[in-house]
Amino acid sequence: PSRAGVKRKWESGVGTPLPHVAQGKAYMDWNATSPIFPEVAAAVAPFFATEFGNPSSDHCFGAPSRAAVAVARAQVAELMGCEVGEVVFCGCGSEADTMAIRSGVALGCNSLAAGSTPHVIASAIEHVAVSVCLDAMQAAGELEVTYVSVDGEGRVDPAAVAAAVKATTVLVSVMHSNNEVGTIQDIKAIAGAARAARRALGGPGAEALLVHTDAAQSVGKVPMKPKEMDADLATIVGHKFGAPKGIAALYVRN
Repeated sequence: PSRAGVKRKWESGVGTPLPHVAQGKAYMDWNATSPIFPEVAAAVAPFFATEFGNPSSDHCFGAPSRAAVAVARAQVAELMGCEVGEVVFCGCGSEADTMAIRSGVALGCNSLAAGSTPHVIASAIEHVAVSVCLDAMQAAGELEVTYVSVDGEGRVDPAAVAAAVKATTVLVSVMHSNNEVGTIQDIKAIAGAARAARRALGGPGAEALLVHTDAAQSVGKVPMKPKEMDADLATIVGHKFGAPKGIAALYVRN
């Protein structure tokens, strides 16, 4: 409730007028998606009309698109506190997660003994974009996966991750902020515990374990710098914080 003439804070979301407020509705499902912010809509509008060129084209029609992609990549890099070359654009969060898992496992296999099955550790509360990919790869015999349980508040115990590490573990994937309950994981502690456990086991790949975090629900809402968390791979999704659907990015540590 509000006094007459006083605008309620929930009538707009981060500067975005919401169309259903007049009907007595409030949008509160921001972990599913967000409205496009007006400044974002203004920035992308020319590329739905006059600036239609392919950014890979060398002629004058492609140059503005190519420049815009470069600016966008630099902005994402600044947001994530990383290098421009560490930002890989994707079509959605599921694609970024799949790319991180498949490429991480493929890279890890290079450090394992011939014939070894790579092992991946994930939390029991991962988004289906991660768990379905892992389950499908396990069913196909491409990897072995261990799901680590969480406590009553949805937190992953770094010691539990360390205990699950094997000599064949090549990747740990734990989401940063959970989309259902909002729990924020200590990725740095999880990464440190997993890497220490892998080094203790020795053998091929002892220094090659990679850490991925699905940070789709974090970027734009809470501080999230992959380098500070010791993550090698991190997923971010534009439509969770004001961008159009159909754009995401994967941070890949150089």
